[in-house]
Amino acid sequence: MSASGDWSLHPKSIPLARTDYTSMPRVTADVSCLHNVVSRMTANASLAEVLHEVVEFATSVILCDSCFIYILEGDELVLRASRNSHPEAVDRLKLKMGQGITGWVAKHRQPVVVSENAAGDPRFRLFNELPKDRFEAFLSVPLLSRGNVVGVINLQNRAAHRYSAHEITLLSTIGFLVGAEVEMARLEKENAELAERLEVRKLVERAKGILQQNLKINEQEAYQMLQRQSQQRRLSMKQLAEAVVLSHSMTRDS
Repeated sequence: MSASGDWSLHPKSIPLARTDYTSMPRVTADVSCLHNVVSRMTANASLAEVLHEVVEFATSVILCDSCFIYILEGDELVLRASRNSHPEAVDRLKLKMGQGITGWVAKHRQPVVVSENAAGDPRFRLFNELPKDRFEAFLSVPLLSRGNVVGVINLQNRAAHRYSAHEITLLSTIGFLVGAEVEMARLEKENAELAERLEVRKLVERAKGILQQNLKINEQEAYQMLQRQSQQRRLSMKQLAEAVVLSHSMTRDS
């Protein structure tokens, strides 16, 4: 995941597709929608782009006023994509498992369908980040991968709206597809973090060896010296170890 909070799977991207699903017969629109979702997932697109495309698809094929996608990160659901409502809350709004309708869906791994008076549902919660939201209808489905919840996708309507079984099934199917992509992103992130930790460990071990040799100190003393210098200079252990190794290399080659 990048410093800005985006989960990137691939370095390349392709232009977002724009399809007018409303002009198609329902079955054709559904197939086209799912085909485009899968195409984005296999076309070197980042997860952020896939999520953006999904909210475009969902709001095109299902009548709604807004769409939100939350991704489970640790024990929190983080808003990672939205359509038609509060773009400034993306990457900032976080919910706990079980909090509000969204948190309930994530905790119980079951969809929630509210056709009217969503605020009257006992699971409903208002959030400071979304102060002006007043929705009558609410469709929320979990993003699942191998039975595990990895996020939630919400559709909301300002007026009462009875979601059809077809709409619920379509959104749930999209949820399964996106869930697999989110899980892949998580695994790649964990692998990248593991590789980074191993690289740092090797650098620190090499720097310790250089200090031991040059200063005639033991391994523990060398490590404590690196720790002190890291704190005093406000450098990470990786940065400090790289500096020690580079300095040693330059001295040796001079």
